[in-house]
Amino acid sequence: MSLENILGSNQKYRMTNQRHVILEEIQKVNTHPTADEVYEIVRRRLPRISLGTVYRNLEILSACGLIQKIGPVSSQMRFDGITKNHYHLRCIYCGKVEDAPIETVDKLENVIREKSDYIIIGHKLEFIGICPKCREKENIFHKKV
Repeated sequence: MSLENILGSNQKYRMTNQRHVILEEIQKVNTHPTADEVYEIVRRRLPRISLGTVYRNLEILSACGLIQKIGPVSSQMRFDGITKNHYHLRCIYCGKVEDAPIETVDKLENVIREKSDYIIIGHKLEFIGICPKCREKENIFHKKV
């Protein structure tokens, strides 16, 4: 697929080289990086890119549906290269975000649709907890049920 066609029908933006590199790097990782983390990753390929350029391009890629914004629960927005509907796990200690290892429950949308006047176009679900690393570091005993 050519760079011009990646943005699909969105004629407002064109796929610049910087935008393409940012998109590729986000899609390579499953760590849901912050804009600052994306900047550090992208700088390995584009050393002269500015943090402001990364922020602007993340917003554009998100607006075009090529990445997903997650948050802001902490001080910084996180970004996800997987745009299909899926759930997340967030650590309350370190802020780490991971994909939850379960399929989405589309019946939730049907229940809400029946009980409200909303036109439901999707849903997001985030599970909050303590990641294994923090649990060990903080010496938190947690037995799986």
